[in-house]
Amino acid sequence: MAVVVIGGGQAGLATGYYLRRAGLVPGDDFAILDAAEQPGGAWSRMWDGLRLFSPATHSSLPGWMMPPWDDAARGFPTRDHVVDYLRRYEERYGLAVQRPCQVTAVGRSADDDPTHPLVVRTRQGDVSTRMVVSATGTWTRPFWPHYSGADTFTGQQLHTVQYRRPEDFTGRRVAVVGGGNSGAQVLAEVSAITDTLWVTNRPPRFLPDEVDGRALFAAATQRVQALRDGTDHPGVGGLGDIVMVPSVRAARERGALKAVPMFSRLTPTGLVWPDDTHHEVDVIIWCTGFRPALGHLRGLHLGTADGHYRLGGPAGTQSLDEPRLHLIGYGDWAGAASATLIGAGRTARDTTRVVLDQLRM
Repeated sequence: MAVVVIGGGQAGLATGYYLRRAGLVPGDDFAILDAAEQPGGAWSRMWDGLRLFSPATHSSLPGWMMPPWDDAARGFPTRDHVVDYLRRYEERYGLAVQRPCQVTAVGRSADDDPTHPLVVRTRQGDVSTRMVVSATGTWTRPFWPHYSGADTFTGQQLHTVQYRRPEDFTGRRVAVVGGGNSGAQVLAEVSAITDTLWVTNRPPRFLPDEVDGRALFAAATQRVQALRDGTDHPGVGGLGDIVMVPSVRAARERGALKAVPMFSRLTPTGLVWPDDTHHEVDVIIWCTGFRPALGHLRGLHLGTADGHYRLGGPAGTQSLDEPRLHLIGYGDWAGAASATLIGAGRTARDTTRVVLDQLRM
């Protein structure tokens, strides 16, 4: 096998598109291995009411624009719309995604010769390949912050990955922890049906109503380019963080978008702040982000910098410690906005160019 792509979400599909367009045959010259049982990447496992931050026309993978979503929600597509698009995308281009196929490890040959193939180990068997593109994302590695007393709390604790619908919390006192878009959207839903408390590390920053995720993508792209050029860029901080999708705007109209500072510890019945203020809650929903799902690369013993694997090369996605490996879709450190639908395509294009050049050597 010339190339193995690990992960069949948006980044993996975009990579497969460019490999196929270059003449490589899905299933023969390259393989996309996905651990999930169904198409859609992480989108198929997200909560029911999730909305994209941008219209469909600005949330597309290369080659085929996402069909429009026109409803009263100003064109912000639903989770199900995205899942259907990704399913149809891989069918449209015959990408032959192998699923469920859990990759357990990526290793070198026994003699560690860099001219020999890498070995991708799966529960279905091993695959030898000249190149690996890792695109496993972050959804399977939710980040749970540690606070004193968390193990004594007698209520329910769950992460964004476990949240599905607000009706599950009817009549319960809920604390939503996290000031990003996920926290705002979950808070907006739950606050419509029950008593909620929004807790954030810093005051939430909201984008103007007329600005959506396209501005965040542009700012992230400019920041990555500035870093490559050795210049400063403020990133997206000056714009705000939270996109005012319809549910969040509705929460604002209800007066629900009022956040309090972070608590210092938990008790069996609730949360306590440094001034000993106590707030009793029945449920804590941790909307506290994710970490890259990279356990399958542990055996390669790659070097790190700033907490991430060291990447470089023309596309900025090539491992500096294992040139036969590329990483995309984990955040700006692995390609500008590469963890977004619109950003995954460009990073996949640039990465595929490098991969093809390596295959020609």
